[in-house]
Amino acid sequence: MTVVLAVVLTVLLSTTALLALARIYRGPSLLDRVIAADLLLATMLGAVGAEAAVNRHATTLPVLVVLSLLGFVGSVALVRFAAREEP
Repeated sequence: MTVVLAVVLTVLLSTTALLALARIYRGPSLLDRVIAADLLLATMLGAVGAEAAVNRHATTLPVLVVLSLLGFVGSVALVRFAAREEP
């Protein structure tokens, strides 16, 4: 059961990451790319959290906290930058 769960999680997270990368590449505006980058970071958080849950260890909790803070601060900074450039 654990192997099946790991395979399903890998497929879903990989698909999500590929779609986010496609949106980063094709995104017509800066805000589309920012949202896609935030989605990619959330996917990475989900992957690290799933790995910690499957292997039953909590040593990656600081990594999750740092990635979450990085995503929040990065998104806020880019949105403030984009809002300042809007007429």
